[in-house]
Amino acid sequence: MKKRFGIFAAVVIAAALTLTGCSSSDSATSESASCAKEDLATVTEGKLTIATGEPAYYPWIIDDAPQTGNGFEGAVAYAVAKQLGFDAADVTWVRTTFDSAVTPGEKNFDFNLQQFSITEERKTAVDFSSPYYTAPQAIVSFKGSKIDGKTTLTELKDAKLGAAVGTTSLDAIENQIGSKPQVFNDNAAGVSALKNKQIDGLVVDLPTAFYLSGVEVPNGIIVGQLPSTGSGDQFGLLLTKGSALTSCVSGAVDAITADGTLAAITDKWLATDAGAPVLKP
Repeated sequence: MKKRFGIFAAVVIAAALTLTGCSSSDSATSESASCAKEDLATVTEGKLTIATGEPAYYPWIIDDAPQTGNGFEGAVAYAVAKQLGFDAADVTWVRTTFDSAVTPGEKNFDFNLQQFSITEERKTAVDFSSPYYTAPQAIVSFKGSKIDGKTTLTELKDAKLGAAVGTTSLDAIENQIGSKPQVFNDNAAGVSALKNKQIDGLVVDLPTAFYLSGVEVPNGIIVGQLPSTGSGDQFGLLLTKGSALTSCVSGAVDAITADGTLAAITDKWLATDAGAPVLKP
């Protein structure tokens, strides 16, 4: 696959670098009497209108073409649509900015996905589905580094790893890898140290790792993801506040989580094909 790394601008920066996730969704704001396709109050009758960013970037959407279903969020969107009873031909895509999507008011989409972190503040303006993604920690390095090609946590214990102060990334180095981290005031300082080869790797959340390895760090690589601990920044499908679809969309996300569909999509687009394998113990 040809991997395209764009400059992730405000969309991914806002979602991955600075926001704090929460542990619950706003899935019961307004319930539809039925989740049968014919009873769903969609923007266009008989169609499901899904929004994403303009442009949308790898690995969330491949080649800025969400209609192909390629990329993590493209695949999630079609899996949710199928669960709701919509064929691919019944899905219509629209584009929005990140900021306009999270502001109050009626929307021109049924749901929107572009790495929206679920936060209490945002839930006062919009609805969220159950989480479809919880961002794990990952290690960013560069080709030819001491940790390039390492596949286990054990192999990383002697590596010089850094993270920003007060982050879950810092905790991950200490608790999951079992080594003493180098602490930085922020991610920017850590990136500078990595570029200067003062550290072997920088630990950040996975969406940030995609950005840093593709844009900020010369010859950047993602060594791997740390095994999930179940905590982290959570992404949800965004809907109009009080949408009659919220409970049904949440139910669809829950269903693809329970039957393993979401796990398979995650492995394909955010691990195997994305070059971010999960590190073994």
